[in-house]
This record gives sequence, structure tokens and C-alpha cells, in this order.
Amino acid sequence: MVHHIILFFATFSAALMGVVFPGLINISAARTGAKRGKQGGIIFSAGASATVVIQAYIGVLISKYLYNNPFVIDILLKVAIVVFAFFAVYFLVIANKNKVKKKRVVKIKRKNLFFKGMLISFFNVLPIAYFCGLNAAWNVSGWIKFELADILIFILAAGLGTFAMLYMYVFYFDKLEAKTDYFSRYSDYILSGLMGVLLIITLIRLFYADL
Repeated sequence: MVHHIILFFATFSAALMGVVFPGLINISAARTGAKRGKQGGIIFSAGASATVVIQAYIGVLISKYLYNNPFVIDILLKVAIVVFAFFAVYFLVIANKNKVKKKRVVKIKRKNLFFKGMLISFFNVLPIAYFCGLNAAWNVSGWIKFELADILIFILAAGLGTFAMLYMYVFYFDKLEAKTDYFSRYSDYILSGLMGVLLIITLIRLFYADL
């Protein structure tokens, strides 16, 4: 029972810290909150967190295999390059379109925001490697035993930790009422630039891995 409590709070904290710095998911959540309101941002965050639960489960299943077979990491990095390049161009195009078009109120169903959160989080494949690393570390520490209860606690804590930080991002930007319009107008450029930075970092990692 004690190791379950330690496993939960350790994983929750690690998942929370994993999205504390500006990235694709938290910036997208804040952007959604600025454009669609706090409730829309929370729904988006719930969808993104649901995908994180799946990614955490995948991380549990393939952690040992991933560390024993470095070529898998190489494949994931190449996939990440394609994804980051696509989103860098996508958000830049969206930003230019929003700059030209006049403002208009667009009603988006809650379920669409939920699935949008799931989709964007799905394309961010890096959390799989992150949770693989956590799983390996917790295994060495004896906090996880690959039993059903341990796995459920691990993936639940990962999802809740992610949601907690995304909620704070949504809540923080929602409070800045004077700046939400500015953030809303330039968030697409921020995301495009962020994807460009992640693309460069991934290329560097892949290049040095091949040396």
C-alpha cells in the first residue's frame, strides 16, 4: 500500500513537471483557453490528458524493449521530425490566415475540443520516451512491479499530473484578461516557432546519434 502511494505521487509530480515548461500541449491548452474560454481550455486539456494516459501505458509496455533496442529510439526521432515540420508549417499558415481574416465568433462543440486535445497530444510522441524513462527509474527504485495495480496507478497519475498543469496554464492565461487578445492573435506564431525549435533539437539529436 505504501509503495502504491509513493508510486502515485512520484509519477504525478513527474508528469506535472514534464509539462511545466512551454511546449506544444500546454501552449495549445492556453491558446484554446484564450480563444474559447476557460471551459473550452479545460475540455481540451482533458482530451490531451486522456492521450497521455495511453502514452503512459505504451511507455510501460515497451520500456525494457526501448532501452534494449536503440534503433527504436532512432525511428521515433525520425517520426518526430516529420511531425514537428508539419506543425511548424501548419501553425504558420493558420497564423497568417487569422491575421487576414476578420474576427468572428465560431461555435465549437465540446466534444470537438476534447478530440482536438487528444489529436494534438497524440502527435507529440516524446512523452512515450519520457514515461519509458520514468518507468525504468521507478522499476529500479522498486516503486513499480509491473503488476496490474501498479500499472493502473502509474498511468492514472500520469494523466492527472498532466491535466493539473494544463489546467493551471488555462487558468493563468484566462486571468490575464487584458492580454488574452494579444496572446490569442500571436499564439499560432508562438506554436510555429516552438515546432521549429523542437525540429532543430530533434535533428541535432538524430545527427549526433548517428555519429
